[in-house]
Parts: sequence; structure tokens; C-alpha cells
Amino acid sequence: MASRTRRVRPLRTLTALLFLLVLVYGGLGANSLWGKGAMTPGLALDLEGGTQLILTPSAEGAQISDTQIKEAIRIMRQRVNASGVSEAEISSQGGTNIVVQLPGNPSQETIDLVQSAAQLRFRAVLTEAGPGQIDPAALQEQQDQSDGATSGDQGSSGDQASSGQDATGGSGDEASAAPSGGTVAGAHARAPEDDPSAEGTDAPPAEGDEDGEQPTDTPSEQPQGYTQEEIEEAAKQAADTDGDGTLSDTPATDPTSPSDTAWITEQVMYDFYLLDCTDPANLSGGGGDDPEQPLVACSQEGDAKYILGPTELEGTDVASANSALATNEQGTVTNQYVVQLNFTSAGGEKFKEVTQRLATLVSSGQNRFAIVLDQLVISAPSVDNVIAGGQAEISAPPTAPFTQDQTIALANQLNYGSLPITFDLRSQEEISATLGTEQLERGILAGLIGLGLVVIYSVAQYRGLAIVTLLSLVVAGALTYGSITALSELIGYRLSLAGVAGLIIAIGITADSFIVYFERMRDEVREGRRLEDAVELGWSRARRTILASDAVNLLAAVVLYTLAVGGVRGFAFTLGLTTVIDVIVVMMFTHPMVQALVRTKFFGDGHRFSGLDPVHLGSTVPIYRGRGRVRTGESIAERRRAAELAAAQAAAERDEGGSADGDDPPGSADGDDPPGSADGSALSSTGRKGDR
Repeated sequence: MASRTRRVRPLRTLTALLFLLVLVYGGLGANSLWGKGAMTPGLALDLEGGTQLILTPSAEGAQISDTQIKEAIRIMRQRVNASGVSEAEISSQGGTNIVVQLPGNPSQETIDLVQSAAQLRFRAVLTEAGPGQIDPAALQEQQDQSDGATSGDQGSSGDQASSGQDATGGSGDEASAAPSGGTVAGAHARAPEDDPSAEGTDAPPAEGDEDGEQPTDTPSEQPQGYTQEEIEEAAKQAADTDGDGTLSDTPATDPTSPSDTAWITEQVMYDFYLLDCTDPANLSGGGGDDPEQPLVACSQEGDAKYILGPTELEGTDVASANSALATNEQGTVTNQYVVQLNFTSAGGEKFKEVTQRLATLVSSGQNRFAIVLDQLVISAPSVDNVIAGGQAEISAPPTAPFTQDQTIALANQLNYGSLPITFDLRSQEEISATLGTEQLERGILAGLIGLGLVVIYSVAQYRGLAIVTLLSLVVAGALTYGSITALSELIGYRLSLAGVAGLIIAIGITADSFIVYFERMRDEVREGRRLEDAVELGWSRARRTILASDAVNLLAAVVLYTLAVGGVRGFAFTLGLTTVIDVIVVMMFTHPMVQALVRTKFFGDGHRFSGLDPVHLGSTVPIYRGRGRVRTGESIAERRRAAELAAAQAAAERDEGGSADGDDPPGSADGDDPPGSADGSALSSTGRKGDR
């Protein structure tokens, strides 16, 4: 039974790999025939060319610093990446212009997205929840628990959703570790210590406090097992509080302030339920928003979503922002980093009025405002007291303090948004490939030469096993090409010449895995193991080495992709992708193929051209075969030839009249050893016959 299991397993694994290949190329073929896809991967700027935009930022006469230029480039890169365009190049030219190079033929929507200015606005937080869409199962459970009692008053519905607490289940302290992510619920805005209006810095009440209710109908994770149509229907039913079948975009009552939950209309709640902040497309920013209307927005990191009131302050109301160490009541500098925020004269008066209102909402948990840059929440601190004088600090709880880098990043974003920067399009032109198809053809030729050298080495070193190497490389190449083509359709990935270099290096990585496995297996043969045993024992030892080596390669690729920019990221991406494919091929093809081959006569009998011949590998260790028989590293054919030669010699000696002294048997030097052996290590003719 165990032997049958081993025979079935290679076939199952190879079938699973074949199914994976059919799935990949079947999907590509279907998309090519009935969709707008192609069977070739997209190419980057250096191989295909694209569109170049030269933008000149202006700020109504104000001087734009290098830091603000860098922040503008960061926002543009964020928009382009989130829109699905890969391998775009955005850089500063002379410190005054921004050069944007988009590969291929970008849509007008992408070009407009790059040109649009980012707006900084301050809005009151009406409610906050986890990043996923509404969960129909959780909604139904809540309705069952409340016996179907749903309030028809929109203001009441808004009160439930406006607790201001994080529906992800955190108290805010945990979220405060990432100020640039826009989820700093535990951070707070306060006046400097020398301001007489500063009376406390407590964070808002955590979830579960008696002052607020948790919006249980807004989950923190994406619902599973539901179609988008089912989710939309559940969201519509939950948002339609009056049950008339239509979603109203008009407040049920006139809002008394930007913090009034009456701003949460049925349409706003519907948009809030359906917003998926785990989708990168919703983190691109841009597009413009109406400052007079509420806003449904994601945090910059995509780990929370908000309903925000109308705009209360603009970026032009901010004079400056900087990172600094906080001081305590005694004037001593602490080791806690904060962001010092300075408003203009008019902005300071507006902010004072805002904090006067928010300070009265501490008990309800709605004493928070969101700082929104490019329609993404970059910070959402709480306000516990009236802040006058136009100066404030954004700090984090002592349990999860800001780092210096976090406060610097937040300060840069505030400084960038403080200027009404617009971008004037100086030129837009089509650019040709910087390298072109000739360099691509040379890169492919270099890869083919490397592949040929690997095959030649495999044939010379491993003989018949070279067929496993060749087929494994073919399978790896097919998976790699299919994966890159599929990624071009799914995420807009484009192959650059640096990416081609990563693919060429992958040939060596894949060949290295084969070498480790083959050498481990041949070591077992040298020690006298049966071939099937040598295959399994060699695999168990080689697998650990292969996985450790690929893990190091993958880690290097991830680090390089994270820290690098431009073409180097393309190299790191293909290097990481091919490393994962190497593991799949070795596990699902190479090892099962060797398992199947050793059951054939050519490999199983240890043919001298199979690469597994014990004599050729230097096997000299005898193995106990049972019933008093042993086996050396000789091949079966050699043992047969030795037996036939010994029998012929014995017959010739009998014809000549026997041995010289009449005591020793024919073919023996001293009467002790059997025929055909000098040291007694060979099998007897009976044993050989049994072997045959």
C-alpha cells in the first residue's frame, strides 16, 4: 500500500502543476479573445516609450521650497501607482519643474490626475470604521438582535454611527503609532504648555465607554462569501433609514454645525458602507471634493475610513508646521516628538472657534477633526480644550509616541498643503523608447545563451538527469512569462530592461536548486542506497537547503524593492517573482519528475548514461540484501558480465584437467574465494541468478 502511494503522488503533483499552467494561460487567452488583454506583457519606458509631461508648480507668488516639490512628487507617485500605472518615472528638473514620464499610452484621466493640485483641509470627524465594506451577515445579525427595530429618524441613525470610535476594535492608542497614516485617534491637538487655555490632554473615551456606542454595522474586515451585488443591496437597505426605497442626499434636519451628525445623509451612509479602503484604487487621492459638503474618505494607509463634516479650515490657514521635542509644564524638554502647528492670524481665529465647539463634545467622543490632504486623512487628532493664539501641537499618547520620522513626514505634508500649489503644463509630448527593441533582443539573447550553458553543463555533469533540468527550466519559463503577462493586465506591471536582467539571473537561481538536489541524491547513491531511497533521502536533505537559499533571495528582493526607486524596483520585482516560481517548480515538478524517472528501466537499473550509475559515482559500500547476500556499487550489467566470464574461465580450466594442485576449485587462487573475485566481495553465481 505504501509503495502504491509513492507511485500515485508524482502523478498528482504533476497534474496539479499542469492545471495551474492551464489556468494561467487559459485566463490570458480568454482575456485576449473576449476582452482587451494581450498575450504579451506590457513594456516600460525604456523599451516602449510613452508620454512625457513637464509641469511647473506655482503658488500665487509664494516661493515653493524643495521640500514641497518632493512632497508634490510623492503625491503624484502615489496617484499614479494607485491608478495601476507601473514603471512611471517622476522627478524634479532643476528644482523648478516636475517631469512625469508615463509608459505606453496613458489615458486622459491619468494625465489629469497627475496635473490636479492637492488640497489640504480640516474637517470634523463624524464617524470612523474599519476599512472594509459592510458585512451583510453582521448586519442581519444586528437586525435580528434588535428584533427588526430600526429608527426611521435620520438624526438618530447618525447618532449611532457618529460615536467617533474606531470600529476595528482598537482604542486609538494602537492607531496612534502611525501619524502619517491618518488614524491617530489616540493623538490629540492641544495648546502649548504656556497657553492658559491648555487644561488637559486626555484622549477621547475608548470604545465600549458609556459615553458612546460602537457602530457594529460597519465591520473592520472585507466580507467573505458575498457578491458585490449582495453587498450593495445590504448597504442600500442599511442606509435607507426611512424605508422608502430611495437614498436621499439631503439632511433630514438642518445641521447646526460641521460636527452635527445630520450631515450623514442616506447617500453618505451608502457610500460609507461601500467604500473599500483595502483597494489601492481608493488610495490614489485627487479628483477634487466639495468643501461645503460632507466627505467619505480613507486614511492614507488604508486601515480606516471616515465620514467627515464640511471643511472648516483650508491649507492656506496654516502658516507653518515643524517637528520638535515636546516640553512639559516645568518647561523641560522631553523625549516625546510632536508636530508644532502654527496658523495665520485669520486661521488662528477659525481654529479657536473649532476647538471651542469640539471641546464640548468630549463626552460624546466627537471631539476629533481630520486633516485631509488629497482627499486622504493623514491625521485625526482629538481636541480636549480651547486652543487660542494660533499655535497647537499634535502629539501621541506616551504609550505609543511618535517617532521623529513620523512627525517630520506629517509636518512636511502640512507645509505642502499650506500653499495653494497648482501645476501649469509646460509641454506634453510622446517620447520614444530610450533603449528600444534592439536592447531587449540582446537581453533575450543573453538569457538564451545562459540557458544553453546551463543545459550543456547539466548534460556533461548529470547525463540523463539533464532532461529534468531542461524540462524544469521550460516549466519555470512558462510560469514566469504567464505570471508577468497576467500581472500586466491585473496591476499594470510593465517589464523594463532591469526586469529582464532579473529574469536572466533567475536562470542561475533555478539551476542552483537542481544542482543541490541532484548532488544530495547522488551522495546517497555513493553511500550504497537503493535509487528510490536515494531520491527520497536526497530530497529531504536538499529541500531545507533550497528553501533557505530561496528565502534569502526573496528577502533581498523585498528589501531592494522597498528601498529602491525606478528601474531597480523592476529588477527586484522580477527577482522576487522568479524566486517564488523556483520553489513551485522544484516542489511540484522537479522532485516528482525524478520520482517517476527512477521507476523506469533506464534510470532504475543505473544505466551508465543515466547520471545515477553507482560505479560511475564511485559507490563501493556493500549493502545487505537479505539471506546472506550483499551488493556492491557494481551495476547489474557488470555483475552479469563478471558471472559469464567466471563461468567461461571455469569451463576452460575443467577442459584442461582441473587446477594445478587438485585442491582448489577452478578460478580460485587459494581455494577460499569464489570464481571471479580476488577478495570474496562478489556474488556467487546463484546469487547473481537470483538477482536476474
